[in-house]
Amino acid sequence: MSRARDDSGTAIVEFVWLAVLLLIPLVYVVLGVFEVQRAAYAASTAARSAGRAFVTSPSEAAARPRAQSAARLAFEDQGLAGAPLGLEVTCSPSPTNCLAPGSVVSIEVRSSVALPLFPIILGRHTPRIAVSAVHTSPYGTYRNDRP
Repeated sequence: MSRARDDSGTAIVEFVWLAVLLLIPLVYVVLGVFEVQRAAYAASTAARSAGRAFVTSPSEAAARPRAQSAARLAFEDQGLAGAPLGLEVTCSPSPTNCLAPGSVVSIEVRSSVALPLFPIILGRHTPRIAVSAVHTSPYGTYRNDRP
């Protein structure tokens, strides 16, 4: 005589296993998206803050360090104090005199963020996602020329 198997109670086990198998990757993707969004927002804020700090500087010699400090502060506000930060300043129409009346200062901020929850075993070679932002600040036609 063969006996029929009783399947009662296995549905909850199957549901729990499927939930774990599907939710863990979903939670990981959401954490990754939030981390990249935080870095993108930090880059955007850093570019805007650096542009403002640059054009309000008393001299061109003080402008670049002020812009760098403002960008670093924007990253620290988002909890990304150790993130790599690249800041590039370009000026037009004269690249040598950024704080001349009528010039336009463009600030580009580049950074990258590591994907979350990667093991320490991988060390410095964990995958990173690059983010960047550009902000353009006009100096103004009717302002004083600054050295």
